[in-house]
Amino acid sequence: MSEPALAVLFALLAAVSNALATVLQRKAAQNVPQAHAFSFRLMLDLLHTPVWLGGIAAVICAAACQALALTFGSLALVQPLFVSELPFALVIASFVLHRRLPGYGWAAVVMVAAGLALALAAAAPHGGRAQVPADVWAYTLIAATGVTAGCVGVALRRPGGRARAALFGAAAAIGYAVTAALMKAAAITFEQEGTAAFFTDWQTYGFFATGACALFLLSNAMQSGPLVASQPALTLGDATVSLILGMLVFHEHIRTGWWLLPEAVGVLLIVIGTTILPRVPYAQTLR
Repeated sequence: MSEPALAVLFALLAAVSNALATVLQRKAAQNVPQAHAFSFRLMLDLLHTPVWLGGIAAVICAAACQALALTFGSLALVQPLFVSELPFALVIASFVLHRRLPGYGWAAVVMVAAGLALALAAAAPHGGRAQVPADVWAYTLIAATGVTAGCVGVALRRPGGRARAALFGAAAAIGYAVTAALMKAAAITFEQEGTAAFFTDWQTYGFFATGACALFLLSNAMQSGPLVASQPALTLGDATVSLILGMLVFHEHIRTGWWLLPEAVGVLLIVIGTTILPRVPYAQTLR
């Protein structure tokens, strides 16, 4: 099996694991008191919830698969595949809740799958550099921190509801995209220089730190409002920011010219599908 095919396989396995984590964590977060929002008491409450711990186990599995995917493929190829988390999450939730996914829900799943296939086949992400200069990392982390802080600041001034959930979801998306970029750098170090270099590389500890922050923001997005607001912001935001980081930080390339037309059609299908899926009736029970 070729390296791009392995990257796609492990990325999809990671998406399934993350989808399972989303379902389990949302079921846990819905029982947390509103007064504990955006505080470490929120995390303490969740740590005493077995369902949430099961979600964390799924997150760890997803991280391992994601690291393998980023070893075999580019950031611009791997991260957009995580858009499939949303349809996977709804399908898993349909079994957990013993409810059937309605016809328009399945149509949306097909739209997301077809859109991903079309967009990635047309874009054909390729290239990229293994070593990223320190100043590029510095600018990237400063910019990401600033935008994330802005999203959180606005979210904290909003009451619980869709706007607050979407803003926290967008902030979490930036965190997960930066985590993936740092994870890819650490994976390259592991592949080229071995275990010792991996554990002395600052990017290794960087992706653990940013991943923890992103998880904290995601927990608050889940607690703040409905899936219809937070999940599209998370999935589409992660894919978009990751694509930008892949191009600007790792110098990855996608095809342009007339290829932009099928890429745009694919993206449109993804956006429509990810907008429809959270409106499936039982999705609202995962608030």
